[in-house]
Amino acid sequence: MAEIKNYTLNFGPQHPAAHGVLRLVLELDGEVVQRADPHIGLLHRGTEKLAEHKTFIQSLPYMDRLDYVSMMANEHAYCMAIEKLLNIDVPIRAQYIRVMFDEITRILNHLLWLGAHGLDVGAMAVFLYAFREREDLMDCYEAVSGARLHAAYYRPGGVYRDLPDRMPQYKPSKVRSAQKVADLNKNRQGSLLDFIDDFTQRFPKYVDEYETLLTDNRIWKQRLVGVGVVSPERALSMGFTGPMLRGSGIAWDLRKKQPYEVYDKMDFDVPIGTNGDCYDRYLVRMEEFRQSNNIIKQCVKWLRENPGPVMSDNHKVSPPKRVDMKSNMEELIHHFKLFTEGMHVPEGEAYASVEHPKGEFGIYLMADGANKPYRLKIRAPGFAHLQGLDEMSRGHMLADVVTIIGTQDIVFGEIDR
Repeated sequence: MAEIKNYTLNFGPQHPAAHGVLRLVLELDGEVVQRADPHIGLLHRGTEKLAEHKTFIQSLPYMDRLDYVSMMANEHAYCMAIEKLLNIDVPIRAQYIRVMFDEITRILNHLLWLGAHGLDVGAMAVFLYAFREREDLMDCYEAVSGARLHAAYYRPGGVYRDLPDRMPQYKPSKVRSAQKVADLNKNRQGSLLDFIDDFTQRFPKYVDEYETLLTDNRIWKQRLVGVGVVSPERALSMGFTGPMLRGSGIAWDLRKKQPYEVYDKMDFDVPIGTNGDCYDRYLVRMEEFRQSNNIIKQCVKWLRENPGPVMSDNHKVSPPKRVDMKSNMEELIHHFKLFTEGMHVPEGEAYASVEHPKGEFGIYLMADGANKPYRLKIRAPGFAHLQGLDEMSRGHMLADVVTIIGTQDIVFGEIDR
C-alpha cells in the first residue's frame, strides 16, 4: 500500500486572511497543521536603509507607512529617539496632544483588528460596525494634519500645529439633502476637542454593541476558545509584547512600567488574560477600547483648561511661526536651513519605545553629528509575534490558522520594513 505523506499548501499572499503579503507555507496531515513556515520579503521597502539617505524630518513620513493602521504611534517613537539625542524638552501641551492621539490611534488600530478578525472567522456585521467609528476618528486625523491616514503630525520637539478651533463640515450635494447634512454636522459645530469629547461619550455604547455581537456568541467562542494557547513563559521567551503578552497573563505595559510623556498622570488599568488563548486576547483588546477612551477623556479635559505652545522654541529643531518667518530675516533663514539641510543631531545613540497598539514599538537611532541618521533600526512588535505562528498553529486545523493570524493582529508594513 502507498505511503501517505503530508502535503504542503501555500496560504497567501493573495489570501484575504493573510493580512497583507504574508506567504505561509503549511505542512498538513489531512486538515491538521504539522508546521507553519512564514515567508517574508514580498513587501520589503527598505525603510531602515532609506532613512540613512534622508534628513531626520524627511524620514518622518516613512514611519506612517510602517504599521499603516497605527500611524501616529510609529511617529511617536521616532520623534522620542531624536529628542533623546538632541536632549530637548517637549512642551507639556504637546505631550498631552501626543498621548491623546496615541490612544485615538490605539482605538483605530483595534477597530480594524476587530473588523478583520471578525471577517476572518466568519462574522460579517462587526466589520461594518467598526468602520462606522473609524470614520469619526479618521476625521480627527484629517482635522489636525490634513491627511486621513499618513499624518506626519508629530515632529521632533512637539507636534506640527495646535488643535483646530473648527471641525471640517459636510456640504450639501446631489446625493445628500440639506436635512441629512444638518444631521451629519450636528456634532461638528465646535472645535476638534468638542468633537472628540462627543465621540468619547458615544463610544462605550458602541463597544457594548461589538460585545453583544461577539463575546457570548456561540460560534465566536467555538472558533477562539482554546485556540493558539501561549503560556506566560513561552510568550516572554518569544519576545511577545502588548496584548499578545497580556493575553497570557503578564501585566507588562510600557505606559505603566516605563512611563513616557504624561502617562504617569493618567488614570487607567491594564487588562490581562488568564488562559493565553485567542479568546483572552480578544477580551484584553476589548477592555483596551474602554481604557483608551478613558485616557482620551482625561486629555480632552486638561487640553481645554491649559493653552500653551505645542512646539519647542529651539529654531534649530522646529520651524518658526509663519508670521515671524515672513516678517523677519533671521527666522526666514532658520526656516530655510531646517527644511533644506535639516537639523544636525549630536553624535550618539538612543533607543526610544512606545506602547504601540500591537506591542512594544522601538526605534534605535545612531547619529554621527550629520543631518541624517547614521543607522536606524526598527523594533516592530509584529515581527516577534510572527515567529510564534508555527508554535501556535501546530496540532490545530487549517481553519484555526486564520484565527491565529487574526489574533496576532498582523500588519505587514512593520514586519517587512
